[in-house]
Amino acid sequence: MNDSLRTGVGATEAHALLLMDSYLRWTGRELVDRESLSGMTSAADLLFQAPRVILSHGTEADPVLNFGNALALKLWEMEWDKLTSIPSRLTAEPLEREERDRFFTLVTANGYVDDYTGVRISSSGRRFYMKQATVWNLIDEAGVYRGQAATFTDYSYIE
Repeated sequence: MNDSLRTGVGATEAHALLLMDSYLRWTGRELVDRESLSGMTSAADLLFQAPRVILSHGTEADPVLNFGNALALKLWEMEWDKLTSIPSRLTAEPLEREERDRFFTLVTANGYVDDYTGVRISSSGRRFYMKQATVWNLIDEAGVYRGQAATFTDYSYIE
């Protein structure tokens, strides 16, 4: 992976494993094919190149994105440094933010939610529906809440 894309807390191997392990714990499914992990491929590289959008944010009062893979960077039309410095709420349009906040409260209470659909907006103002997203809590091995993540493969642009 291009090192300029992999700087910051979201790109660490530990964070990649947290994303993968938490997803498996909540859903009973693998986020990516772990069998393709080898001495030549790290979990961080595997997530970055995954054929699905993967994003996560931390636990700040106004949570900031701390990971976005190549598809997320392309969809939101941002470079790594910009994506991983913005509050996750800014990925949604202002009118969608209240609904997004209610949804994330539900995820916090239940651990994860499948089949979420919502409108998001790229840095250039291009709007799109993310469809059938799974959003889950990131919980480490000690049971400590570390943030939330989302993944989806289906989206369509709104003209």
